Amino acid sequence: MTQRPPSAHPPAPLRVATWNIHKGVGADRRRDLRRTAAVIAEITPDVMALQEADRRFGTRAGLLDLDHLHDLTGMRPLPTGLDGPSHGWHGNLILFRRARVTDHRRLSLPGLEPRGALITDLHLDHGPLRVVAAHLGLVRASRRAQARAILDALERLPPLPTLLMGDLNEWRDGPGSPLHEFGRRFRLPAPVSSFPARRPFLPLDRMMATPEGRITDVALHDTPLARRASDHLPLTARLHLPGDGA
Repeated sequence: MTQRPPSAHPPAPLRVATWNIHKGVGADRRRDLRRTAAVIAEITPDVMALQEADRRFGTRAGLLDLDHLHDLTGMRPLPTGLDGPSHGWHGNLILFRRARVTDHRRLSLPGLEPRGALITDLHLDHGPLRVVAAHLGLVRASRRAQARAILDALERLPPLPTLLMGDLNEWRDGPGSPLHEFGRRFRLPAPVSSFPARRPFLPLDRMMATPEGRITDVALHDTPLARRASDHLPLTARLHLPGDGA
């Protein structure tokens, strides 16, 4: 087999993002999923985690027009392998471009309300990357248990550079915080307040990477459209991996 020669131009760092889309309901209390898709198009990420992408009750039907989203952004949703109308797993959805899925797991998280996480292995131009997308609960004791469940699941997997992102519903660190639990495995960038969208003062949305990766340029995607589209602002960053040109 003829091997492809190495590229003279290594790939640029990945643009990554996470956003709780609030089921498409904006500050004007209108559900407008085309507006949601337009904000994602503004961001142009390579990999993105969404929360609250499905209805919470009943059939938990997915809310986005995935064909329209692909036409607008070039992004594809991670296939969950589930029967039924849901996009994601407990409202979590991973979008990506120029990547191949090599493994995928759905994780039910403990707690008083239904919560979940997605653990997905991708192969990119940079090499392999594990992406964890999560939405933790509203009760702090549940969040600690959920953080431990995610970390326990990762311990059972072969090691890979890992990016964790999502709405962690936590703004405090120190002992007793789920952020303290995650800090044993991940490097946590300085927090950026993302909630509420109109005047953010709580850093509920987070990104973190294992030491093989490096997160830089963490920032809000703060545009007039994003402020209207959800009660959270999207969080964006650059992820540097060993195979990129940074």
